[in-house]
Amino acid sequence: MKHLFPYKWYLKDEYPAKGISKNNYKVFGTFICGGGSTMGYKLAGFNHLGGVEIDPPIADVYKENHNPKYLYLEDIRNFVKRNDIPEELYDLDLLDGSPPCSSFSMAGNREKDWGKSKVFKEGQAQQVLDDLFFEYIALAKKLQPKIVLAENVKGLIQGNAKLYVKKIFKAFEDAGYNVQLFLLNAASMGVPQKRERVFFICQRKDLTLPKLKLEFNEVAVPFGVVKTNENQYPLNKTMLRYWNKRIITDIDIANIAGRLDNRPNSFFNHKFLKDNEVANTITSSDLCTLYSEPRYRNDKEVIVCGTYPLDYNFKSIEPKYLIGMSVPPVMTAQIANQIKIQWLDKL
Repeated sequence: MKHLFPYKWYLKDEYPAKGISKNNYKVFGTFICGGGSTMGYKLAGFNHLGGVEIDPPIADVYKENHNPKYLYLEDIRNFVKRNDIPEELYDLDLLDGSPPCSSFSMAGNREKDWGKSKVFKEGQAQQVLDDLFFEYIALAKKLQPKIVLAENVKGLIQGNAKLYVKKIFKAFEDAGYNVQLFLLNAASMGVPQKRERVFFICQRKDLTLPKLKLEFNEVAVPFGVVKTNENQYPLNKTMLRYWNKRIITDIDIANIAGRLDNRPNSFFNHKFLKDNEVANTITSSDLCTLYSEPRYRNDKEVIVCGTYPLDYNFKSIEPKYLIGMSVPPVMTAQIANQIKIQWLDKL
């Protein structure tokens, strides 16, 4: 199966991806985490300058793997107030960011958490997560890059959260941007993972470019292709009991717990990974369970499903934690490549 960007790759092979030419388009990131998006832009030939990250251990991993020109270890709320931002960052082709999204996830508390101030592991500072999107837009307004891209969870366009989306559109428009909204699935882009994400892709109003068209139809990569048979994380006794009673129509352990013990709302996050299907979304507490073997998805499978490089140095951080919070590099590379072709190359 040939894909534009490889889902198995190495940092040692350097950037961009084979067959892709380097360009001079400059990108700066926010909420950069482990650099999933950073690597995507680099695979697509962009010049990624670095970014802003609030969590010290994660910023350390980012620095180790990416050696950025600029790295700001601070809250975006502080960064946007800076009066010493380098001139180069006022001349960006693209500003990228994935504002923390757990309060909009369909798996979380959603409305119960909206507007609440909390301390999060990745933040180490008290924050209202819903507000960070608007801090990001405030940075866009200040820097005025040609293109702004913001990624978030599918839950943002579901239910009552749709009202929040309207506020985002208005904030972008007030900042000087025309906005397009896309719901994209990484599985259609050569990523061995079902990962649906929302992308706000905005062009500065003075550019008057045509609307961006994003359609991806790459051959799907089923889990059996990336399975390694490394039995690193075997199921415990309780999970093994359920696993032994699985039937082909089960999509998770919850189906079995409901059938055997009348517990249909337990273990729903133990999704089955079937060899002939694309793997389920990786989360920071990944508990996806192989249908063919009594174990959880192992580290190498997580890395490949997340399209992280096989020689990435995670240091002391669990791969599933970092990758679960990241945009898959190949997903970003596909989008960046189309932004380059349809927009930036025409300016």
